[in-house]
Amino acid sequence: MNKENYIAQTRFGLGVNPSHSVAGDAKRWLKQGLTAPDLSHVKGARASGELAKQYRMRRDNGDDKKAMKASSPGTLMIEAVTESADNAVRATPSINWRILDFFSNHFSVTGQNAVMKFLAPSLEKEAIAPNLFGRFEDMLMAVTRHPAMLAYLDNAQSIGPNSRIGKRRDKGLNENLAREILELHTLGVNSGYQQQDVLELAKAITGFSIARKDSEGDEQGFVFRSAIHEPGDRVVLGKRYRQKGEAQGLAILKDLARDQRCADFVCKKIATHFISDTPSTDAVKALSKVWIHTKGDLKAVFEALIDLEESWHSEPQKFKSPREFYLSAMRAATLPSDNPKRFAKALRELGQLPFSAGSPAGFDDTADAWLSPSSMVARADFSQQFARLWRRDVKNVETLLDQLFGDQLSNHSRQIILRAGSKQQSLALLLMSPEFLRR
Repeated sequence: MNKENYIAQTRFGLGVNPSHSVAGDAKRWLKQGLTAPDLSHVKGARASGELAKQYRMRRDNGDDKKAMKASSPGTLMIEAVTESADNAVRATPSINWRILDFFSNHFSVTGQNAVMKFLAPSLEKEAIAPNLFGRFEDMLMAVTRHPAMLAYLDNAQSIGPNSRIGKRRDKGLNENLAREILELHTLGVNSGYQQQDVLELAKAITGFSIARKDSEGDEQGFVFRSAIHEPGDRVVLGKRYRQKGEAQGLAILKDLARDQRCADFVCKKIATHFISDTPSTDAVKALSKVWIHTKGDLKAVFEALIDLEESWHSEPQKFKSPREFYLSAMRAATLPSDNPKRFAKALRELGQLPFSAGSPAGFDDTADAWLSPSSMVARADFSQQFARLWRRDVKNVETLLDQLFGDQLSNHSRQIILRAGSKQQSLALLLMSPEFLRR
């Protein structure tokens, strides 16, 4: 395996799978992988959907604890994310699954209660994946109107003070979603927007709500409620929006997605995730230029990322997050990641169970967040347990090293791994080698 093929699978993808190979030119191979992941068979439902109703029926009918647990929100969330992870483990190339993980974290929601445990996986499935290689504005609008985001940031309860219902009820505006759209989803915290912009955007998206029953709203559970929408023009970032109803909020979101500050902010996050914790200004500018020229065409932006010389630096630049470490181990061993209990236990102990960031900002994406003594102990424990399972399928460790690293493994690491007292210890040391911990 040459250097370019190794980088294509580890830095752009989720790790080397010995049963897969890079077909032809590495850059062309990666670009061919820029297709939306198929999540059609992955479970995930809205709180108003069939799974939630089934759970309530079993609870109300006094079903036994085992049946209740099988259809509980937490169980179904873990099943959904396990299925998604298993698809990522099997994928070739896996660049699209890495990009899906990136945007799922960018638009982070937490399964903090029963409702959010039902909703969280469906955000990825219904709003992010279908728009992964379209324009960012389409993803932004889909995410903003999805029940998971509306419930997580309380926009379904946001009522325009001068709306028909607002005049009759002592309930007011909720700024949570509007603030995070500006701070985390589009412009960035120090981009120059003011509190008044947050307030105006919050008014513009009043009425973005969640269907209460299956026959109400669209197929993904969104409904616009004109009775709680704040009437009148809105002025955001100095521009006046005269649209009525739902169209007003959508017009603002579209402009935010095409703003230079949004391009710079999201492109820096992309470069930080794929290239290094401190990407060069030139790399970010190159991606941002493509963003503006194409009006946020994400496929064009990622094609530009693949073409950047900085993306192919020979030395590993990123320390793997717990999820990346887990998925790359599964890919290295060509083992299915389809055991929900094992999946949840491993990622909980490693510190990155999906939909558990606890903040709209998502999980950190730099080494400082994950490179700590306690984190390394957790990885070492996982490596020992994982190697016990893996050893049965490994005939020759030296051959495996060639398959996984090619000539990218240092002589020092190779000697330490091969001189271990047992096959299990060799595999555990492989997982804890500097070359495997980084990408």
